[in-house]
Amino acid sequence: MGAREAGLPDVVGASGLPSRVTIWEVGARDGLQNESAVVPVSVKLEFLDRLADAGLTVLEATSFVHPKWVPQLADAAELLGGLERRDGVVYPVLVPNERGLDRALEAGVSHIAIFASATETFAGKNLNRTLAGQFEMFAPTVARALDAGLSVRGYVSMCFGDPWEGPVAASQVVEVGERLLEMGCSQLSLGDTIGVATPGQVEGLLARFGDVSSLAVHFHDTYGQALANTLAALRCGVTTVDSSAGGLGGCPYAESATGNLATEDLVWMLDGLGVETGVDLDKLVATSVWMAERLGRPSPSRVVRALGG
Repeated sequence: MGAREAGLPDVVGASGLPSRVTIWEVGARDGLQNESAVVPVSVKLEFLDRLADAGLTVLEATSFVHPKWVPQLADAAELLGGLERRDGVVYPVLVPNERGLDRALEAGVSHIAIFASATETFAGKNLNRTLAGQFEMFAPTVARALDAGLSVRGYVSMCFGDPWEGPVAASQVVEVGERLLEMGCSQLSLGDTIGVATPGQVEGLLARFGDVSSLAVHFHDTYGQALANTLAALRCGVTTVDSSAGGLGGCPYAESATGNLATEDLVWMLDGLGVETGVDLDKLVATSVWMAERLGRPSPSRVVRALGG
């Protein structure tokens, strides 16, 4: 049986890569947050269960952002209340501020994420704060979360380009990221929110950080560079990659941001390189085909289209 029929690529390893990569699956949160039609909570719960069944161990479930800003995620408490948590799987939630943290604590979560900006303009549009002022909002949220025994991740958006400000200086990204680490974030996810990065930029930014052990990457595929940028990050020592099943998602505050890196496309590449993920690609493809049917449109993932019929 050929590789395509089997749903598996031929395995040919390459030097300079980690032996295992953790996939931080954002489909249920970042993937669905921009959908205009509200997805029933029952569908979201089945989506998360199917993703866990496919072997994904980090499933970002939802966000406690105000429903006015992201109506799709207004059911966060209901979703977490109905979630059948699996052993070995964590379900982080995005928390914008202390009010969101209160709700997350009530829901019994163990992992949260905060969402920072690397640029002044996006901080204003997304957070209604200045670049410096955003940390005043994050500090009490992170401190309280750590006191409660929660793990905190920090997202940094617009790390490579901003639609209003243009190219973003690496030094500015590093300054924001280091402040979040000093605050107590255990991991930073560096986001190419509008998908403009190229591999050289990725290598350059990671080199400015030096120690990449606490870094993850989050690439959008606006210009078709997400996989190339991911491979560059892996060669620099990064071992956590954000992706979205079926390539769902974008950013509601940046109109030029198109879909996330598709988890299936990422897994196909990593499987072919002999890098372990623990993910069953066939089950994952079937899950994205199922979700595409519920959303009423085909998946943008090339691997889903190739293997999903």
